[in-house]
Amino acid sequence: MAGMEPLYAWARAAISRPQDALICGVHWELVRHGYRCLGAGDQPGPDERKSELLPTGWEANKEVYTLRYKSTDDARELLLKAIMMENSMILNVMDRGSQKVADVTLAVADYINPEHLDDFHKVYKNTEELRTRITSGIIVPLGGSTEKAEKEPDSKRDLLRDDDPLRIPPRLPVGTRAPSRPSPLDPFAVGGEDLDPFGGRSGGMIVDPLRSGVPQPGIDPLSGIPGRLPPGAVPPGARFDPFSPLGAGRPGPDPDHLPPPGYDDMFM
Repeated sequence: MAGMEPLYAWARAAISRPQDALICGVHWELVRHGYRCLGAGDQPGPDERKSELLPTGWEANKEVYTLRYKSTDDARELLLKAIMMENSMILNVMDRGSQKVADVTLAVADYINPEHLDDFHKVYKNTEELRTRITSGIIVPLGGSTEKAEKEPDSKRDLLRDDDPLRIPPRLPVGTRAPSRPSPLDPFAVGGEDLDPFGGRSGGMIVDPLRSGVPQPGIDPLSGIPGRLPPGAVPPGARFDPFSPLGAGRPGPDPDHLPPPGYDDMFM
């Protein structure tokens, strides 16, 4: 409860009962969520101003605590009434603008050690549960913002997203040409193209002579094949298997270099 210790030390002289200590904890949770105390009682007093401290006379009535709060952006004003019922405290909070009401009942003994009112480090217990009860029972129902969590840098989130092997890559905008020759050097790209029906990734199970190994200069199916395919016949990014030799002297394995077993069989 960072920041709570100085508040408790400041209010210690007025704390004489366990419910006083619990009110301090509730007050600080409201402060953490962007509220400041205006004063005690139902009606505003002269020269009021927003403060993180409890106002004078906040503990005067041990059975009904009445405090007023306003958000730091002046968007919401809350009226808090904490009513003691035997060993429990009923928190009734109303947003004066929207007239919304929220209620939370807290067992004092669940959060306060009455024998340690003089020791801040021992007086509170189950602080995370208290935070959760205040947040879910008061802050959220009345439309306030919850405590801001630590956010990962955008670059880190993008990195984690790109590392997800099951993420479907976004479609390219209309008119954008897909990479015609993805890098063959990526060892993690194996099988990637089979997951992409648009042919924008590398590593498929089907061997594409135009994309396997180091790309061969001067061969681009998008520009067409003289005498066989007109320019534009192959869609951008599509897998293309040539149906005939593409020019003389094209490097690559000869089909006769590795004949099948029993190749001398005339029926093979």
